[in-house]
Amino acid sequence: MVDPQPIREEEEATQPLSTRHHQMVPSELTQDEFSELTHSITEFHTYQLGPGRCSSLLAQRVKSPPETVWSVVRRFDRPQTYKHFIKSCSVDEGFEMRVGCTRYVDVISGLPANTSRERLDLLDDGRRVTGFSITGGEHRLRNYKSVTTVHGFEREGRVWSVVLESYVVDVPEGNTEEDTRLFADTVVKLNLQKLASVAEGMDGNSGDGRNSPVM
Repeated sequence: MVDPQPIREEEEATQPLSTRHHQMVPSELTQDEFSELTHSITEFHTYQLGPGRCSSLLAQRVKSPPETVWSVVRRFDRPQTYKHFIKSCSVDEGFEMRVGCTRYVDVISGLPANTSRERLDLLDDGRRVTGFSITGGEHRLRNYKSVTTVHGFEREGRVWSVVLESYVVDVPEGNTEEDTRLFADTVVKLNLQKLASVAEGMDGNSGDGRNSPVM
């Protein structure tokens, strides 16, 4: 008889696997913060990974209340507010910010991309969750999906936020999973750092730490 074991192993290798972001503490977070966020990570930042796909979860602490941070993050039509590499963003006439709407992004020169068409997949103001997919354009990030969540913390009179952003994307032909993750992680990290700077600047300009949301 033919030993079925190699067949089972091959099938297991091709079956999608769930990411384990909820089991790995990002370097930016304390264990206390991570423990409080584990449920949200499991719910919103878990993906199915098949062959040729990679994923990552990044975190950023922001010294601003979550309302301020969310007022920037939720603006699907204004990603250039905190995303470094966007030259411009346009939307269709009569645009309404709701799930299914589309934005058209022009990317600055120097990146392996020119344009990107992106769809809003998720927008929950109550839970401060948003997500989008890249659906077209001239770039190398095929089947890219991202989710961003904003979380508030308060300890001993101090208020701050933690922003979590995760993604899943195809590994381009000729690239390794490590190369793809390094590139995407770098872009996301820089964006999150700028988000922190923007949000903290808004609070600093308001005088009372609680500015008006981005309109």
